[in-house]
Amino acid sequence: MNDRYVGKPAQRSGIYEKVTGAQRYICDRKVPGMLYARLLRSEWGSADILSVDTCDALQSDGVAAVLTARDMGDPIPRFGSIMSDQPLLATDSVKFYGEPVAVALAVSDDAARKAAAKIKIQYRPKKAVTTIEEALAPDAPVVNGNSPGHYPQERHGEKLHANILDQFEFGWGDVGAAQKNVDYVLEGRYSFPMIHHFSMENYGCLAIPEGDTLTVRTPIQHPFLLRRVLAQTLNMSQNRIRVVAEEIGGSFGGKGYPKIEPLAAYLALKFKRAVKMELDFHEGFYLARRLANSTIIKTGFDKRGVILFQDIETDYLIGPYASEGPRIAQKAGYVACGAYKTQNARIVTRVIKSNTAPSTAFRGFGMPQLIWALERHLDKASSALGVDRLEIRQRNLPRKGEVLIPNDTPVDGDWKEGLIKAAEMIGLRDEKMPGQGRGIAIGIKNTIPASRSNAIVRLFADGSVDVYVGTTEMGQGARTVIAQIAAEMLRLPQERISVRMGDTSSAPFDQATAGSRSTVFMGNAVKNACLHINEQIENYALDFWGKGDVKLDRGKIFSKDREITYEDFFLRYFGPFQADIIGLGVCNGIKDTESVFGGKTDFWEVIFTAVDLLIDKTTGEMRIQKIVNVSDAGKIINPLLAESQEMGGTVIALGHTLLERMIYDEDGRLLNADPLNYCIPTSKDIPPRIESSFVENEDGPGPFGAKGLGEGPAIALAAAIGNALQDAVGVSFESLPITREKLFFKLKEVLNKS
Repeated sequence: MNDRYVGKPAQRSGIYEKVTGAQRYICDRKVPGMLYARLLRSEWGSADILSVDTCDALQSDGVAAVLTARDMGDPIPRFGSIMSDQPLLATDSVKFYGEPVAVALAVSDDAARKAAAKIKIQYRPKKAVTTIEEALAPDAPVVNGNSPGHYPQERHGEKLHANILDQFEFGWGDVGAAQKNVDYVLEGRYSFPMIHHFSMENYGCLAIPEGDTLTVRTPIQHPFLLRRVLAQTLNMSQNRIRVVAEEIGGSFGGKGYPKIEPLAAYLALKFKRAVKMELDFHEGFYLARRLANSTIIKTGFDKRGVILFQDIETDYLIGPYASEGPRIAQKAGYVACGAYKTQNARIVTRVIKSNTAPSTAFRGFGMPQLIWALERHLDKASSALGVDRLEIRQRNLPRKGEVLIPNDTPVDGDWKEGLIKAAEMIGLRDEKMPGQGRGIAIGIKNTIPASRSNAIVRLFADGSVDVYVGTTEMGQGARTVIAQIAAEMLRLPQERISVRMGDTSSAPFDQATAGSRSTVFMGNAVKNACLHINEQIENYALDFWGKGDVKLDRGKIFSKDREITYEDFFLRYFGPFQADIIGLGVCNGIKDTESVFGGKTDFWEVIFTAVDLLIDKTTGEMRIQKIVNVSDAGKIINPLLAESQEMGGTVIALGHTLLERMIYDEDGRLLNADPLNYCIPTSKDIPPRIESSFVENEDGPGPFGAKGLGEGPAIALAAAIGNALQDAVGVSFESLPITREKLFFKLKEVLNKS
């Protein structure tokens, strides 16, 4: 059939409301009689709490209550997406700067602020641990020794450092034996800083008790996961909890997992009143960040640059509580060898605790850190071996159908095609002017394994359709893409399709809106639900007309020389009271009980990123002239939205490559938790040309052969820029960000040596 909606650049649903300011967010939500909650946060990175005085705060006008951990029972309720280890409020000590210690509830937000400011706390400061090196020092203080959980204290008979939450090991072949037969070995250390998500929308939520049930309205990516965590934290059954995913004003992973919702829910149940908790912008810095990373790579090559072994040790700094950190480190470490055939591999991934803001998912889910290290490492090997950097990548890329990681999904695309296309688009081998450099890098990411999506499609008698999904819209265009898939499958105009999202009381279960999985998994679930609808209509039509071929198109049923609209058919077949037709669709990931993740990789998200830049050797000023992204996409459902996603990922990557990092002092205080001192890219930092292209071989597991995309540009750009800098002026960077000051002093070093 000819595609009518799939592959077309339909405008994103809801865009008018967002650009005009008509869109309602959680900050606009109010219910009668609700209380406002404001937090008092720790002034230290690590300290014992000696005393808390709430007397003055309780005397403030409009105050309903002031609570500390001692008012919440023993043991205090704790929450977490992997393990319930984070207390609603700090107990006997604070473990990071900005940790909530007390909460004030009042009839207005202003009254709650004033009351929180009157709470007096005495601390005994302790040494704070804010870096991987500090955390792993032999005499390092224990960050969170009383953290409940099930993580191992030793590996292979050796006791783990007290600040190592967990350690994951992967490997195949025999690295020890391979080291004896290589021509060249390169070892390097690379680092990646702590990064904040910096979404425009502040964090906020509204918890509403209704009899013996609870409704939580919040901008969150994973409403079903939040429902589970709330049930565990509050000791409630899940059927008594409703989570409504509000419109999200920016997330990038930062609003994926529970943050303030468990505390707001606890307060609402305790006082039997709705509680609204809305944070100031700077408080977001205390809630979520990307994991910092340090990676040591040792790689063996033959003379032609073919990889014979990789020995990788990578550490992720997560903060004092688990949150999603162990899952990110484990999942990323599994793909630490990147998109390259590696005959022998040993990978050790450690999860390190620190007195910093808790970490969570960020676009790329741990892979930007590793690809920065791996792709910089490969370019340095290219120079040392005298093998062209494009050629060294081609020689190590697996072909379609070949094994990437033993016992996992084979390579599912023609990756060489994407690599060559990116190189040609950037002119990788073209002549250059002085100070000009070009770089290329390959990013890869594995999606969420063994996941599940469900969809319900309801066809009304007038030919209009409701689609119910657990996916959330967070700016990626999921609502539009889902409508396009439904319109294509039902052969109905797209404007007749309405997509209902993110309410756990009406939408069927969806594992997560993350991992570039929604188009593939929810898309397949919607496709299957539509097929279920079509099958029912065809069966009803055959029953109505007798034998004959039935065709459905644009709200009509055709059979031989007969046709009838859905509306007339429903009236004749079902009678004057008519009926809806319900379609159910499910999509399950590839399960594998022998896999470390419980399932195999459903598709590999692979991107080829290339950069062209100019450097002023005197001032250190760098001007990026062009960025190219080529994604192995399978099939693009909506090219306009796909390009927008690639653009967004690129800008995020520019930030962590050139500007961004969270800075802590020796007492564990975060020094730049504000828009003025935490620098993100502005319009002046955006290159004049950012181009996206896609390899569309319709070889993905999603509807119409689609694969997921959108995270890729955030994964590979840093390495492409680092490689272009080395190409331009011979300077080598192993740590991010590459600020203008760092570049200036690096250039000065090179000039002095020459």
